[in-house]
Amino acid sequence: MKPESMIGRLVGAALLFFAASSGAHAEGTFDIPAGATFSQAKLAKIADFFNNEIAQGKIPGAVLLIHQHGKPIYTGLFGVRDVATKLPMSLDTIFRISSMTKPITSVAAMMLIDQGKLKLDDPVSKYIPSFAHMQVGLEKKAPDGNAALEMEPLKRPITVLDLLRHTSGITYGFYGDGLVRKAYASAKIFDGDPDNAEFAERIAVLPLQEQPGTLWDYGHSTDILARVIEVVSGKSLYEFEKAALLDPLGMVDTGFYVRDPAKRDLVAQPMPSDADFRVGYKLDPLIPRKREAGTGGMISTPHDYARFAQMILNGGSFDGKQYLSPKTFKEMTTDHVGPNSGIARDWAYFPGDGFGFGLGFGLRTDPGNAKPPPPGSLGELKWDGASGCYFVIDPKQDFFFLLMEQAPTERQRIQRTVKQLVYEALEK
Repeated sequence: MKPESMIGRLVGAALLFFAASSGAHAEGTFDIPAGATFSQAKLAKIADFFNNEIAQGKIPGAVLLIHQHGKPIYTGLFGVRDVATKLPMSLDTIFRISSMTKPITSVAAMMLIDQGKLKLDDPVSKYIPSFAHMQVGLEKKAPDGNAALEMEPLKRPITVLDLLRHTSGITYGFYGDGLVRKAYASAKIFDGDPDNAEFAERIAVLPLQEQPGTLWDYGHSTDILARVIEVVSGKSLYEFEKAALLDPLGMVDTGFYVRDPAKRDLVAQPMPSDADFRVGYKLDPLIPRKREAGTGGMISTPHDYARFAQMILNGGSFDGKQYLSPKTFKEMTTDHVGPNSGIARDWAYFPGDGFGFGLGFGLRTDPGNAKPPPPGSLGELKWDGASGCYFVIDPKQDFFFLLMEQAPTERQRIQRTVKQLVYEALEK
């Protein structure tokens, strides 16, 4: 290609990105009437966007899948999985999915609820006794004028429901300046190689950020849920998920590290300058670990996660097998932190304007405050992770899209633009 042609393509792609990210085409992309179909000509803009990102050296590559009515509508394989090897992206490329682990853990827990082995109102202490003794850390001014923590007893037990909807009071230590979050950051909870049982005990001696059931607070709740699953099932988290969910769905490359040495070269890597996932610990998908982190420890492939997304889009079923009962699926996809719930919302990591939260998913409940509203549909489900991976499931239009990338710094900008481009390609 001639240099001037390349420059023209880059300028055009940059203008496309500016228009998409600035909302210039946003009008009419929220809550489009049911029955819309995708324009292949408009979907072609997605390749221009990603090729520009790769040409500028912002990401090594990405995979984007769109499936509607149970069939592939768009398959985009862009760039390379690793700039060092220059091996191309593929449907079997292995990605750290970070917090996109949480929906899988949540579904596994809800399957146990369907089986009658677990209840939403069960106290966590029924399965992890040390959780009966947790306390809430309240910031008070000490006599010397400095802030200090004062411990307050629990007003009610932490429940399994609290773990699923992030209202347990358990937080993270890699963001925020509060004394409780600082206590998490300094507690060295990731040191060594703890299994899920030991990790839960490390959390149990830390203060809670707030009283259970009062605030949506993103944290290690799903890690504790993972340990509850182990106690109830009598298996490790992976063993239970593999038998009940992963193998039946055909998610053969989803787990907590790469088990097959022949697949090591399939692991996607971020740009060398963008390799900090900023979650408080490093995750090497090639190294076996005892801890199977229910919040963010899994790896998966576009092929595998697309099957999980399709199962959710189908209402809990896939290829004739029912993974979640209709009642349980409705519970998972109902807003549990809405205006009438009595639950406040923390500023950090909430799904966003116009969203509530179910049990493992962000749930679109209203247009939001932006004018025009961000693209999407009422009832859509979504989640993403620190690595850049992201999915949106739209029952109204019977489609999902799945973005797989390793781009921690660039992820939010790319996710917003991709969603805009996908919804702009819908024809009413």
